[in-house]
Amino acid sequence: MKLIADGGSTKASWCLVSQGEEPLYFSTEGYNPYYVNSEYIQHSLHKTLPSAVPRMAVTEVHFFGAGCEPSTEAVIAKALRALFVNAAVSVGSDLLASAKALLGNKPGFAAILGTGTNTCMYDGEQVTHSIDPLGYMLGDEGSGSYIGKKLLIAYCREYLPPHLRGRFMAVYGLTKEQIMERVYKDPLANRFCAGFAKFVKQHLDDAFIYQLASDAFHDFFRALVCQYPGYADHTLNCAGSIAFHFEDILKETAASYGMVTGRIIQDPIQGLAGYYRQQEVIGQ
Repeated sequence: MKLIADGGSTKASWCLVSQGEEPLYFSTEGYNPYYVNSEYIQHSLHKTLPSAVPRMAVTEVHFFGAGCEPSTEAVIAKALRALFVNAAVSVGSDLLASAKALLGNKPGFAAILGTGTNTCMYDGEQVTHSIDPLGYMLGDEGSGSYIGKKLLIAYCREYLPPHLRGRFMAVYGLTKEQIMERVYKDPLANRFCAGFAKFVKQHLDDAFIYQLASDAFHDFFRALVCQYPGYADHTLNCAGSIAFHFEDILKETAASYGMVTGRIIQDPIQGLAGYYRQQEVIGQ
């Protein structure tokens, strides 16, 4: 019995794969080891794992997540081993999970645009080159947190047009001081910022908001995509909630940089579930 997870900073999608049975899908909050520790993850999963997941019967746990790299994988692994004591635990990057879900065994370019951002070149098996997105404080161009920050900046500096400022206040009721408090003191400030991408999505018919979102994706291309040699020789394949919900602007931006759009998916978990179900068949 295998448990697979694909996690962003806000949400993690899970699938329990058992031979001869339909996969069980469920979700939890996301666990980025840069922002949460092992104790937090263990406590959160203990509360939210469905009762239908037989912890003692799980033999393998494969967790792919935002922020999971050699220096941070142990944070996730420690929590998972405490919960699934009979399971072999492996931890990998959400970028590899998305590349596999988007491209299968074909080489190409893959990206994630969710709460955060990540990009890579993929050889059909492994990530071969990835430019550091630098996280929400320094980078993550094009992500939910980046788009949210651009909206918050416009609001706090008072150049958000009055009609939009009024709508923002009606929805959130936040003062500049409250926003500054959350952004600089909340340990999950990236999620706080990303939450405002919803407002942007809902107001794309407004010229100011559309330009704000468009600028965010142009920043994504200039800072990340265009830095890969020969990037335009590949299609843009992208996973994540921001890629999915802002697909039209993303495609428009890609075309302006000479890049054809390939696959855009919201959640890679079904592709990963199919992969591990196939492994079950091969192992028979």
